[in-house]
Amino acid sequence: MSRIFSIIVSLLLASTITGCAWLGTEADATEDWSASELYTEASKELDSANYKRALELYEKIETRYPFGRYAMQAQLDTAYAHYKAEEPDEAIAAADRFIKLYPQNPYVDYAYYLKGIVNYNRSVGFLDRYIPTDPSQRDPGSALDSFNDFAVLVQRFPDSKYTPDARQRMVYLRSNLAKYEIHVARYYMKRGAYIAAANRASYVVEHFQRTSAVEDALELLIDAYEALGEKELASTAERVLAMNREAGRLIDDTPSPEEVGLARKLWDYLELDKN
Repeated sequence: MSRIFSIIVSLLLASTITGCAWLGTEADATEDWSASELYTEASKELDSANYKRALELYEKIETRYPFGRYAMQAQLDTAYAHYKAEEPDEAIAAADRFIKLYPQNPYVDYAYYLKGIVNYNRSVGFLDRYIPTDPSQRDPGSALDSFNDFAVLVQRFPDSKYTPDARQRMVYLRSNLAKYEIHVARYYMKRGAYIAAANRASYVVEHFQRTSAVEDALELLIDAYEALGEKELASTAERVLAMNREAGRLIDDTPSPEEVGLARKLWDYLELDKN
């Protein structure tokens, strides 16, 4: 019986060792791959939406070949892969890392653009692609981050192919930020916090002059000042509103079909909203 038991134990040990060896071989399947081979395979996985596997291969490139051109490209692709995998924080961190390490790289404009896109999607939201909603009523944190990301791109890379789209998105984001302030001002009016409402409306007039929200802000100022008994201030706001209407300074900042079409073409070309 003891001999049979010994044979069974030996077989189990042999099986375990064989299994470990097999696992080791599987784990090191790419051990002898060149940077080019790793990058080619990672690109295939990325194109196939196998983002986790693609990220693993990009990491191998950076670990084994940290100073080559493939490592540099792998870092940028890592940011994009995280974005596609719906990991916005990781995507922004990877883009920031690329910007820090390669500030003079010819593709650094894309890193700034990708940061803006990540935050833009956060501000717009997935449901907006299918259900009409008012994004200006949401917390403006991500919208402001996106606006600032695009602003850096526009300022530093005015000739970048991503700049026209970034400018258009900035118009949209700026309009929403202004409308958000109007929503808050109206909330204060309903609560009887007329001073707070007036302050919010004044902020819109001062900082968002070329948006459609200015007209709403001036109307709110009139109502707030009247509620506060500030007849002179209300009259002044009325005169400013009338003058701007007569001069045609109150604009409609809704993008034209041509502008939307141009932005949409670039968006579709980059496949930034396809999963």
